[in-house]
Amino acid sequence: MEHIAVIIPSYEPDERLILLIRSLQPQCSNIVVVNDGSGPKFDQIFMELQKSGVTILSHAVNQGKGRALKTAFNYCLLQDPDLVGCVTADSDGQHLPEDIVHCGEVLSRHPDSLVLGCRDFDDVSVPQKSRYGNKITRTLFRYLCGLKITDTQTGLRGIPAQFMRALLVVPGERFEFETNMLIASKDHCLIKEIKIKTIYDSPKNHATHFDPIKDSIRIYRILGKMFLHFIISSLSSSIVDLSLFAILCALLREQSGYILIATALARIVSASYNYIVNYHIVFSSKAQHRKSTVKYIVLAIIQGTLSAVLVSGMVALVGAKFEVPSKILVDILLFIISFYIQREFIFNKS
Repeated sequence: MEHIAVIIPSYEPDERLILLIRSLQPQCSNIVVVNDGSGPKFDQIFMELQKSGVTILSHAVNQGKGRALKTAFNYCLLQDPDLVGCVTADSDGQHLPEDIVHCGEVLSRHPDSLVLGCRDFDDVSVPQKSRYGNKITRTLFRYLCGLKITDTQTGLRGIPAQFMRALLVVPGERFEFETNMLIASKDHCLIKEIKIKTIYDSPKNHATHFDPIKDSIRIYRILGKMFLHFIISSLSSSIVDLSLFAILCALLREQSGYILIATALARIVSASYNYIVNYHIVFSSKAQHRKSTVKYIVLAIIQGTLSAVLVSGMVALVGAKFEVPSKILVDILLFIISFYIQREFIFNKS
């Protein structure tokens, strides 16, 4: 694996780390282990690895997996200007040496893709908390982020060099960094999955530094952040929209087609506000303003037209006094559709 580094963040490792690296060394010449503040009790293990030719980077105190990975990314990028990328693996023996090497080989053939080593979650050896946790995050990734990923929590990843540079400024110091990495990949690279085997001590007693409560909260908070911001953005723009709509309806009710006129004027103001908030805050978009603005205008026109037509139809059925409630019901449906369209086609850089 020429110009590909193997990075292993490690906190309080045991002999399995030594065995893993001994198995990797015949095929991997550049192995970087990050001692993430393990303490003096574990110095002997890291000294033994260093004597065998492994690069050891150390944190004075435990700073988390995300920070350990960033420390290693920075080191590898500075040491090898021709770096193709790196393969990250866990230090607890979960990943087989042949799968780590295979991940690096796939990265060599696809240097613009994020390669994910994906576990088979139907395997009885996978702990239940890992199985169910992955199913939940996999579903959230698909519906909230638009990413269809088999194994969202895998630590075996082949990361291109240009993506490593981008990841140095991606938020997250602990396990949530790996979640942010997947989300950030939408703006930087494709995702390629390979099947791997995962070894556990036992389904009921697998040693891990992943805190199922604290770290899960961090991960789900990240996944829900975009949608929550979208809700807040939409609600605030809806307040602007509905307020102007109600005022204009009251002023223009005697005129023919007043609902269409009120809808159009209110939507112009609220849509301008909504675009600015969504671009800069909700989706943190890097798309070109010119393209995204045109797409957003087209969406706003279509959405506004549908809103006017559907509200007019409902008002014709239930009466003029239900103008605002009818618009609320229609816009809730359009809101769900709009989130998907904006995320995938308007503010998505790719």
